[in-house]
Amino acid sequence: MCLFFYFLAYELRGIFMRESKFQAELIKELKTRLPGCIVLKNDPTYIQGIPDLLILYKDKWASLECKKNAMASAQPNQSYYVEQMNEMSFSSFIYPENKEEVLDGLQSALRTRRTSRISKRK
Repeated sequence: MCLFFYFLAYELRGIFMRESKFQAELIKELKTRLPGCIVLKNDPTYIQGIPDLLILYKDKWASLECKKNAMASAQPNQSYYVEQMNEMSFSSFIYPENKEEVLDGLQSALRTRRTSRISKRK
């Protein structure tokens, strides 16, 4: 019986990874998808609820609040700051189950507009 719970815990470990591991892997993926971006980890003790990551890319920015899985609860003020920052730029909760959808939205939001070209007279 004890062996069963050991294997069950081992299997669940892969499904429900630690938030810190997910965040570290996410940062690597962000740097691959957005070459040249700067990813800053925010101090959770400075302002309670501010998203975990701030992503700076060219002339744009975004923030992400990392969760270890879709069932993880939000801390006080996290929803408020994610919504407020999403109105300013792009912000979202991200967890393994929605990672691809959020990263696609992030890339779309950070895509730079083409600069207008002024034709030169000859």
